Amino acid sequence: MLLVLWALLSFGVVFFARDLGWVVAGWPFNYWFSAQGVVLCYLLIVGLYAWRRRHVGADQDVAASVQAGYRRGLHRNFALYVVCLLCFLFLMAWAERRGLSRYWIGGIFLFATLALYASIGIYCRTSDPAEYFVAGRRIPAVYNGMATAADWMSAASFIGLAGGLYLNGFSAPDGQPGGLAYMMGWTGGFCLVALLIAPRLRRLQLYTVPDFFGQRYGGHWPRWIAAGAAVVCSFTYVVAQIYAVGLITSRLTGVQFEIGILLGLGGVLVCSFLGGMRAVTWTQVAQYVILILAFLIPVSWLAYKQLGSPLAPLAPLVYGQQLPKIAALEKQLTESPAEIAVLAEYSRRAARYEQMLLDVPQTLVQERVAAQAHLRQLRADHADAAVVRKAARELAELPPDAASAREQWSRARQDNLNRARPLGGMSPHAQVFAGDPEGAPAEATLFNTSRLNFLALVFCLMTGTAGLPHLLTRFYTTPSVAEARSSVAWSLLFIALLYLAAPALAVLVKFEVMSHLVGQSFESLPTWIAQWAQVDPGLLAVNDVNGDHVLQFAELKLGADLVMLATPELGGLPYVVSGLVAAGGLAAALSTADGLLLTMGNALAHDLYLEGRGGRSDPMVRVLLSKFALLLLALVAAYVAAQKPANILVLVSASFSLAAAAFFPAMVAGIFWQGATRAGAVAGMLVGLVVTTGYMGLNASVVRAFLGLHESGLWWGIQPVSAGVFGLPVGALTVWLVSLLSRRWAGGEKAAL
Repeated sequence: MLLVLWALLSFGVVFFARDLGWVVAGWPFNYWFSAQGVVLCYLLIVGLYAWRRRHVGADQDVAASVQAGYRRGLHRNFALYVVCLLCFLFLMAWAERRGLSRYWIGGIFLFATLALYASIGIYCRTSDPAEYFVAGRRIPAVYNGMATAADWMSAASFIGLAGGLYLNGFSAPDGQPGGLAYMMGWTGGFCLVALLIAPRLRRLQLYTVPDFFGQRYGGHWPRWIAAGAAVVCSFTYVVAQIYAVGLITSRLTGVQFEIGILLGLGGVLVCSFLGGMRAVTWTQVAQYVILILAFLIPVSWLAYKQLGSPLAPLAPLVYGQQLPKIAALEKQLTESPAEIAVLAEYSRRAARYEQMLLDVPQTLVQERVAAQAHLRQLRADHADAAVVRKAARELAELPPDAASAREQWSRARQDNLNRARPLGGMSPHAQVFAGDPEGAPAEATLFNTSRLNFLALVFCLMTGTAGLPHLLTRFYTTPSVAEARSSVAWSLLFIALLYLAAPALAVLVKFEVMSHLVGQSFESLPTWIAQWAQVDPGLLAVNDVNGDHVLQFAELKLGADLVMLATPELGGLPYVVSGLVAAGGLAAALSTADGLLLTMGNALAHDLYLEGRGGRSDPMVRVLLSKFALLLLALVAAYVAAQKPANILVLVSASFSLAAAAFFPAMVAGIFWQGATRAGAVAGMLVGLVVTTGYMGLNASVVRAFLGLHESGLWWGIQPVSAGVFGLPVGALTVWLVSLLSRRWAGGEKAAL
């Protein structure tokens, strides 16, 4: 019954969301339900299940159960830590008022938090396999829930989620899924974890998720494929976290992006390398407190600043008042002559790139000759040094060959086309799906595509959540099966504290930008804009496109990964809050990176190498090999992250589709269907992975350009980020068919014998 309720809330209500256009207490019901109501329903489902089943499995693992004295000690230490953290924040605020510079504040926040995590890692160092892999199976449910929440709320949740909601709101203008799909998918998946997966895995007394496939199906291949899939999913995920680490540390300290990556990586390795799951767990508990304070303080401040309400600390309850105001501002901006002039200029630029793409080799030669002539003329006229450097940089940035030029100009053309749309390419914030089901055929098609992408992404994120190895491993650490269920409920509660506030932050930031930042002269723009633009111009850029020296909304490019990090400065908060937010983002990225690197190291050493040799090894050797595998993967991930491959939200979402296709069908079949066979599991995992990665690859712009493919390769308009919606059902069907055929084949052989 709970699963049926979950399905109706997740897909049934959202499918008819456009028809549920009621306004209740000033809130659009469909927006409120998808942003907050459904999260509360998920929390109720998981909590009710844990409460009803609280006595089932409670007496298991009596020898490993956590004693009352141990729990009291944990509570005392946790309370002391929270008090010390609050005192540190008040001390930093006092120091800022006394004149402490921003550079010192940023450096202190960075190195104090890294020192805290390193201290925990050193204190919890261990070589005991049970402690290293599963923290001795003695973490109480509430602390495991807190650690799981920190592990789960990665840079994508802390940094990317509010930014995605700021840019897209309910839906994106081009039929892609909107920001609320991430809200639903990342919380609704915990219902599947609680009801289907976590308690049953905990009962098996395992170390890793591939252990389940090895024990349930037997043989090496199920374990090896699961271990390989765990590495692929986790690597994609961890690259996004390390990218966020570099972004935050470079902003806090002013060092180069690559140096920032190495600084943050040191904090990750000290915890996961020395103490394994034991150190990672207690580090994540400490990190959760930092990141939740860092998120709730700015959103509460903005709510108080804009609404003056005593309920500002409960911003998720009051931010709905800003939705009608944003709708009015969106209408005003759409009709503004200055905004229309900006959009016209973007259209002209897109047309110019279109013309350049007609004959790329010839155009590239002309562009290079013109840039060289311009640079020579500036030097001959003894122009200002800054102008000369700019011209030299523009010449150096020209594509080196025709293939690179075609790719670069195609991206620039598409970017200008997107920004030439009303509101700079954004859809109205509270609009439920793009298009109009009752409009022209193109509008009706756009509506159906938008809704389909929304539901597909929700499905992939939910099933991916139920299959991600680094998340499921966390529930091996509880003392009993009953505490594993309770731990899922605590996890979702701690996660909901941030997820309920993220839509509020996006709305409040958008109102702040539209009502206060837009309309300022370029000379009076705040200094933080230039400072963030230096960190990464792709995240923030302002250009006087129409030449009126006044910032228009379409002239501001604010990347999704920057919205949360820039909120304190946008809202005029003391810089100590900016330091806290950066420390919170760093905690979110590091906590997830810890768990992911540990998962990958264990998969390579424990599941691939050692179990491939029959599992015969000294426990110390098992732990040592896992540590070195972890170190190697961390360095490779740092190199990939330094290339800035994509935004955080896209990278993380791709890993969910991979996890959904690789793990979910074979895992659920192995738990609930005795007829599932080894051949079925192997075939299902491989087919699911091939379909998912193939769909992502064939729709990547680089691959399509290399293969000379020009028409859309999308099936039913589904975006590549939701490729798991194809890989999972195909994989599940393969598990079922191959299991039936292999059982029939085995039965025929026995009959023949």
